[in-house]
Amino acid sequence: MQPNPNNQHDHPRRHRPPPPLQGRPSAPGLPDTLRDNITLQAPRGPPSTATTTPSSTHPLEARLLAWRATQDALKMESLRRAYGIAEPVRRGMELKIVRDGTFRPAALGGLGMGNLHEDILVLGGRDAEVGWEDVFKGDEFREPPAFHDEMEKRLRMDH
Repeated sequence: MQPNPNNQHDHPRRHRPPPPLQGRPSAPGLPDTLRDNITLQAPRGPPSTATTTPSSTHPLEARLLAWRATQDALKMESLRRAYGIAEPVRRGMELKIVRDGTFRPAALGGLGMGNLHEDILVLGGRDAEVGWEDVFKGDEFREPPAFHDEMEKRLRMDH
């Protein structure tokens, strides 16, 4: 018995739609970086720490973060060998206190764009590095609040 080509129920395979074209509609086959889900989102935490995950899929970013994590682990291990377990534990506790702290003055870059205290405490002293997020914050036209205004707001003295 031969299957009837006009009857789709007799045919064992269903018709599948063609796969979507890769690239631009005007030039199929060429990669389109704007449509390939490579978007940069606003950074959520400190820009120069190893906890930051890249929002694009560039392989060099992932390798740089892995390299930093490896370097930090090696430095902590060398501190443990030189000074005992107390030194890495103390540094880890200081970093945790700084990361969990809620008061981040805008005068020191604490508007969600970084943490100067953490950059100083991180092994290797990343306070001397200048990253993309340090230069292009997105709020260049906004007037930063003064330190005293922040303190008054924090202590609820602004009423």
